[in-house]
Amino acid sequence: MYVPSRKLALIIEYEGTRYCGFQLQANVPTIQREIEQALKKVTGEKIRIIGAGRTDSGVHAKNQVVSFTVSTRLALDTLIKALNFYLPDDIAVRSGNIARMNFTARRNAISREYRYTILNNPTRSPLARNFAYYIQTPLSVTAMNSACSFIIGRHDFASFTSLLKESTVRIVSKAKVTRENDYVFFDIIANSFLPKQVRCIVGSLIRIGLGKLSISEFQNILAAKQPGLAAPVAPAHGLCLMKVYYPEYEFIRGNSK
Repeated sequence: MYVPSRKLALIIEYEGTRYCGFQLQANVPTIQREIEQALKKVTGEKIRIIGAGRTDSGVHAKNQVVSFTVSTRLALDTLIKALNFYLPDDIAVRSGNIARMNFTARRNAISREYRYTILNNPTRSPLARNFAYYIQTPLSVTAMNSACSFIIGRHDFASFTSLLKESTVRIVSKAKVTRENDYVFFDIIANSFLPKQVRCIVGSLIRIGLGKLSISEFQNILAAKQPGLAAPVAPAHGLCLMKVYYPEYEFIRGNSK
């Protein structure tokens, strides 16, 4: 009997500590591999998923979005429960939507939001070691925020990546540093990101917060458009993909929160 295909979009949460990033790679553990293997066990189908963001090795996600076409008759809620049964403890499907057939998680996204977490305290925290970059010396959030104002808007971020693509121009709609007790957070939203762009920005912001880099020097790094100029690159474990934004009409049953 013919079973019509459906396009599904799932919201995935994962801890990236033991994975070599999201994207499928040969002979190494990746988030994509784990999800596709679980889908095969549940549906019996060989399914290739598309993720909204190709997070690097060690990077986490709270609301990664993946899309794929499937023919199973299983109800969406049943499919999600079954996937969570087979997925490892550090990956989970939070929710899902039925999407338009021409939808893909990457191409249809209009922006992504990342958060970088820094533990800024005299004493390190063993419980936070996989999720926050520990810096003992006090950081100046005021100085870091002053630098953030220069990356908001449309800019060429070539200096903040080592891998050149066709275009290194990105549009940043939010860049802000906040402190909550012993934690310093850097939140950024852009239409898309270059490889290691956020971590390169954070590395420079930390130097500013420590008084090792001036605001004018930061501006010069941005203006230089020289690949690899921004250094050092902040460690991956402090970075988390927080949310992917889509137009409201992309999903039949509304976007997941």
